[in-house]
Amino acid sequence: MIDVHCHLNFHSFEKDYDEVIKDAFEAGVTKIINVGTKIDSSEKAVELAQKYPNLYAIIGVHPHHADKLENNWIQKLQSLAKKPKVVAIGEIGMDYYSYKSNNIVDPKLQKEVFIKQIELAHKLKLPLQIHNRQAGKDIIDILINHKSLILNPPGMFHCFAGSIEILKSALQMGFYIGFDGNITYSGLAPGEETDLKDLVKYTPLDRIVTETDSPYLSPLPYRGSRNVPSYVIITAKFIAEIKGITFQDLEAKTTKNAIKLFAL
Repeated sequence: MIDVHCHLNFHSFEKDYDEVIKDAFEAGVTKIINVGTKIDSSEKAVELAQKYPNLYAIIGVHPHHADKLENNWIQKLQSLAKKPKVVAIGEIGMDYYSYKSNNIVDPKLQKEVFIKQIELAHKLKLPLQIHNRQAGKDIIDILINHKSLILNPPGMFHCFAGSIEILKSALQMGFYIGFDGNITYSGLAPGEETDLKDLVKYTPLDRIVTETDSPYLSPLPYRGSRNVPSYVIITAKFIAEIKGITFQDLEAKTTKNAIKLFAL
């Protein structure tokens, strides 16, 4: 079982990431990918990847930080991306949801930062790990307009949410789809119109990858507490139940998908 998206590089884990990583591997997780959201967390993801044999890094600037860029940020990302065990550019994309901690960043600025990182990924021959919250149509339009820069496989949509139509478009372009612990929740997330379980049902098994987004989105029965990579197994069992297959089959297929996507 592989957790293709978590944030052990965040403050929530600064005191015990070693123990959390050990617990995950003992539980049956075989590989973990830490994801950056700006320069410093990307640096930390790379640092952790060098420290542990089965940890990898994805580096990038999240749309929340598109208005807080460091000088020469794209050059810094390019330098980081050339480090060993960096497997993708992410999490990058668009976000039109207004959070308590972060208002909506100017969409024009988000778009510019997103496109620059798509260009970087193409230059370095790395897949994309895309963040989308209520910006699916604009993300698909950007990807279509830059299809000459998209690799095969192109990457994945992290923590997928949105409409079946957006999902269809992502699949048609060759993207893999990541699902997280929030698929275990009842009801719709704020601003969403499609149940995550319906998205899981629609997504072909050969395009699904599993993730936690730790420390966020803990699956039931741990909702409200800190998420950890070992909980990817809980989410995977839930996906298997939705798909009507065994956990072992789900684990084998999603592991194969992640290895193919990120050349692990």
